[in-house]
Amino acid sequence: MLQNIPSKKVRLNVQIPFELKDKLTWASVIEGKKMSVLVRESIEQELRRIEKKVFEEKMKNAYLDLARENLEISKDFKYSDAENLQKSKEHG
Repeated sequence: MLQNIPSKKVRLNVQIPFELKDKLTWASVIEGKKMSVLVRESIEQELRRIEKKVFEEKMKNAYLDLARENLEISKDFKYSDAENLQKSKEHG
């Protein structure tokens, strides 16, 4: 996950459509922030979204793997449970 740790900054040159630059200029004025700050915040937000998506997918897969494992374990005990039920009926 992203952390708010001060780090060395690097320059990144990116090409964007002219219309997007106009919107970015407008948003910069509205928000009272430099365009570079808006771009950086947008990148950080998108990266957090992607990290969350990856984490949720890993959790889902782990849950499904555990569910499959539990089904296999329950299959192993299917007959022993039936035997125990039969024995309790005989003694009950």
